[in-house]
Amino acid sequence: MNKKYDYLIVGAGLYGAVFAYEAKKAGKTCLVIDKRRHIAGNIYTYECEGINVHQYGAHIFHTNNRQVWNYVNQFAEFNRYTNSPVANYNGEIYNLPFNMNTFNKMWGVITPQQAAEKIEQQRKEAGITEPENLEEQAISLVGTDIYEKLIKGYTQKQWGRPCNELPSFIIKRLPVRFTYDNNYFNALYQGIPVGGYTNMVKNMLEGTEIKLGVDYLENREELNKIAEKIVYTGPVDEYFGYCLGALQYRSVRFETETLDMDNYQGNAVVNYTDAETPYTRIIEHKHFEFGTQPKTIISREYSAEWKQGDEPYYPVNDDANGALYAKYKELADKEANVIFGGRLGEYKYYDMDKVIEVALDVAAKELCK
Repeated sequence: MNKKYDYLIVGAGLYGAVFAYEAKKAGKTCLVIDKRRHIAGNIYTYECEGINVHQYGAHIFHTNNRQVWNYVNQFAEFNRYTNSPVANYNGEIYNLPFNMNTFNKMWGVITPQQAAEKIEQQRKEAGITEPENLEEQAISLVGTDIYEKLIKGYTQKQWGRPCNELPSFIIKRLPVRFTYDNNYFNALYQGIPVGGYTNMVKNMLEGTEIKLGVDYLENREELNKIAEKIVYTGPVDEYFGYCLGALQYRSVRFETETLDMDNYQGNAVVNYTDAETPYTRIIEHKHFEFGTQPKTIISREYSAEWKQGDEPYYPVNDDANGALYAKYKELADKEANVIFGGRLGEYKYYDMDKVIEVALDVAAKELCK
């Protein structure tokens, strides 16, 4: 029986859009479906008051991979936005990432040597030799004062667990610099697509058939009949009916409002690092594109424990979840005509450039068969 499509792509996010573009370029027929009513997955942006609003949280594109940078520039023009968030601790403002501006504000130090000596002093006073958890790793990296003011409360809100119960590797992603440099991402290429991410993904999917509001898992039997292969970017445990148990995620809830003022906080991203403030950060969307609109739109972000029915955002990559995912991966590898990909399909936190890199690699291997 001849099937209508070479590939059914489940999920119109970045991974699915890249695969669809490459497949179409290779002469393959694709149908892209998504259970949401919009394309672009979690990088979806919509226009309101002339401002492109990041509905599922801020996304800043950054990469050191020239191939990936050239690839995305086929579909969008990128502005010069540089991610330079600030931290608000009970009304005190500190620069992020942790750098000489942060150390100067915290301790009054001026030279990198003074800052390093202060951190080493506090590490010794804390009695840490081999960090065994996030708290000890953080103190080893930046000292007790910065840990207490800028890491502890924020991290515990974000992960819903005490820092001394979290693995140390989580904090290792945070940059620490002994220079006066507020650029969070030390990447060669960085920016926001002019006109928003949705337009970028729309350009990737141009000429490909798309159906929105379609739940693959509810219509699996019928949908499997129309395509030779499936590219699945949804949750891997849900694909198998949670037969081995549910993988854990952290979820995020947003409160977005339009304000009758032109500038609310003076920066795109402000983290609230005290434990008492219930939200983790406030995003002011217009600053991603240097907006001059008379109004502004802000989103408060609240971290939450994920439960079935919520949107899964961050995989909880501890040992228990890693072991459970390994079992699901064994099942996934036996699905001969299904490619599992992306953050949910691989239960892995991916930056956008890495999603594209992996999708291009998978597509290249798949499409040359």
